[in-house]
Amino acid sequence: MFNWFKRKKSNVENSVPVKITMKPFVIHPKETMAWIAAQEGNTEILAWLRVNRIEIFHAIQAIKLEDDSRTWLAENGFPQLIAMINAAEGDEKALKWLQQFKMDDLYHMAMAIEDEQDSWTWLKTYSTEDIFLLTHSIKKIKDAIEFNHNDIHSINKD
Repeated sequence: MFNWFKRKKSNVENSVPVKITMKPFVIHPKETMAWIAAQEGNTEILAWLRVNRIEIFHAIQAIKLEDDSRTWLAENGFPQLIAMINAAEGDEKALKWLQQFKMDDLYHMAMAIEDEQDSWTWLKTYSTEDIFLLTHSIKKIKDAIEFNHNDIHSINKD
């Protein structure tokens, strides 16, 4: 009689693991600086990235909560980027995945974006200056998104 109250059970427990292809992600410091400029509003560089480094273009869009870009990254061989973005949003599973595959830069980027001071220290010590700057830039964007989500006067603005 009250079957409509019962939730449909998820098949997650019975699902078969999917093999994910992971392409290497190597980025030149100039491309990192282009990433920063594009995500901070330079539309010309963003258009260039869309043609020449599409994975960076989609990472920028995914950081700004675009679901299509998140899907694109996962389906096109860049799960490490979407894992970093998800981990920077508090996803523990993504954080553990980055640790498991020893992606220290991405792990510490995500943790620093989440305000972990030890990760800021790690990045300053072991990473390059461009990655440190990129992390600051992503943090600014994520903080602005969080602010807008918590501001009752900005509902649905991002």
